[in-house]
Amino acid sequence: MRKLFTFISFLLSVVLATVAALAQDAPKYQYYDASAFPIYGKAVENTSATYERLPASLEGVIRQPVWDLAHHSAGISVRFRSDSPSIRLRWVSFGLHTMNHMTDTGTRGLDLYARDPASGTWRFVKSARPVKDTLNDQRVIANMEPLMREYIVYLSLYEGVKRLEIGVEEGSVIEGPSIDSPRKGSPIVMYGTSILQGGCANRPGMAFTNIISRELDREVVNLGFSGNAKLDYEIAELMASVKDPAVFVLDNVPNCGHELIDERQERFFRIIRDAHPRVPVIFIESPNFPHLDLDLKEAADYSARNASMRTVFEKLKKAGEKNIYYIKGDKMLGDDKEATVDGCHFTDLGMSRYTEYVLPTLKKALKKK
Repeated sequence: MRKLFTFISFLLSVVLATVAALAQDAPKYQYYDASAFPIYGKAVENTSATYERLPASLEGVIRQPVWDLAHHSAGISVRFRSDSPSIRLRWVSFGLHTMNHMTDTGTRGLDLYARDPASGTWRFVKSARPVKDTLNDQRVIANMEPLMREYIVYLSLYEGVKRLEIGVEEGSVIEGPSIDSPRKGSPIVMYGTSILQGGCANRPGMAFTNIISRELDREVVNLGFSGNAKLDYEIAELMASVKDPAVFVLDNVPNCGHELIDERQERFFRIIRDAHPRVPVIFIESPNFPHLDLDLKEAADYSARNASMRTVFEKLKKAGEKNIYYIKGDKMLGDDKEATVDGCHFTDLGMSRYTEYVLPTLKKALKKK
């Protein structure tokens, strides 16, 4: 018994010594408020909170569901650079938003990307996955060579970020970006549904607005409002207030019945056009969702919605409108029916296919601008 006790004591002393050594070798971190660095993806600066999408002036004015969804930080990102061998992210979400068809990493997590200096492209590093209801603090990447690198942090898609801090090892440098990438200012402004907001990307960087931003190396504003892209004129006025927009994208059909499109689409466009007479505007139809091949009633409904969108577009063309473009939705997701998580919301595959489908028109519009 005495020998056993002696052996256990020896093992315990070894464990404690090892833990102490590891603790001594573990790096210490200094945290910095992310709001001190450039923030991308906001239509206007004077939002109700730092990482939200609508100005405070719209509270009590716009429909409550739209206001609530504006707290979600979809499409918002932070740019910085650092030579730290490791990066930590510490953040607080507004709530515990969970859905049965989307990962928690997509709804409430964060994505870290680094710029490849050789190619000039942005590369995914790793996600910060939410594990708590309140404060999350995670080491995202470690053991790097201490070289200065450019980073992007993409924020949560279906929950708001109340506070975000970036942690670097003590003695390391952290500062604002030295390269204007993605190009800040003159953004692409996209309006649409839950899919545009980011449903249901596995992680924030795979929302197609963020993919498009990397592909075109340009800031993109995400005005996707889940189930609520119902052509609220207040949103059109917000879009019209954007300084020096490059392109406007209207992708609202899946949330609108054909009657609503008939009633509101042209005026919604006109609010934007009157403020920006020369800025290209792209109209996008609803995708051909997988079930529409079999559900005849739903197929007829979506066909009517797309027809209404097309009618508005043709009317504007006949009236002499320039710099307007139309993207049909029938081939958007490919032919294999495998690009959605639930027959509607996009998987990462769907997000990638959407991007490939709309990029040629976006590039054409940008050249025209």
